[in-house]
Amino acid sequence: MDQHRASAMEQNIQAAEKQIKRVSQSLTELTMLCQLNKREISGHIALRCVEYTERLALIVRSLPFCTRVSSTPQLINKAILAEIPVKMGYTEENWFCLRIPMLLPRKEHGGSEYIRGWLYPAMQDFFRDAEPVRYDNCVLIFRHVYDRSRPERQYRDHDNIELNMVVDSVAMFLLYDDAPMRCRHYYTSVAGTEERTEVYVVPFENFLEWLEKEPSFPDEGVKLFEKRHSATR
Repeated sequence: MDQHRASAMEQNIQAAEKQIKRVSQSLTELTMLCQLNKREISGHIALRCVEYTERLALIVRSLPFCTRVSSTPQLINKAILAEIPVKMGYTEENWFCLRIPMLLPRKEHGGSEYIRGWLYPAMQDFFRDAEPVRYDNCVLIFRHVYDRSRPERQYRDHDNIELNMVVDSVAMFLLYDDAPMRCRHYYTSVAGTEERTEVYVVPFENFLEWLEKEPSFPDEGVKLFEKRHSATR
């Protein structure tokens, strides 16, 4: 390892250790607050812990690039996809659905690059051998699923959630254009057994149908298919 790479490695390791200490301190504080049943304060500490953890993930991902491993990007993408099992596919109605096993971060936590790090590789992998699909005049739907045990006051306002990187990634693979008159947005929040984020791309003429069916979606999520049906059923 040359001197420049070694110096970059050391700097990143120090930065990672700093974030690890912050995460550890936040978890210790969070444990104490939970024991005291301080739900409101513990919520803020938990969000702070998320912020530190996301920063740590970005730093750690840069460490392999300080080595001479030529296949570093591919190996990193493989590791990310294994740890963040993003699911996607088409519903029975031929609507595209992206199912993210977590709630998206708040805008102020700067999670845009974090999202890009795992969402783009996941979508690239899905569409590598898939038939190209382009939706026009559609509705991009964000369905935020919260744990039923979470107090409703802890649900986030929709305009405070980091969505831009998700919109950009979906548009790159699925839309002709994400201009306002060709791609409308709809946001909703519901309670479920486990927290996640669902993103649907639905033709505008089918939006009312989606609204009618949404209350009856199964708790684990609708069934997804790898390929679109030859004709809408």
